[in-house]
Amino acid sequence: MLKDRIEESYTFDDVLLLPGHSKVLPSEVSVKSRITQTLDCNIPFLSAA
Repeated sequence: MLKDRIEESYTFDDVLLLPGHSKVLPSEVSVKSRITQTLDCNIPFLSAA
């Protein structure tokens, strides 16, 4: 059934990012976008808004 395949997910309005200091370095961040199960793109061309 289709109900077995639906997973919980979040939309743009479900997430709130607060400004502040972060210990994450830019070199540790991934901006990959998964196009298909076997195709990844290393640039963030899919936007949320």
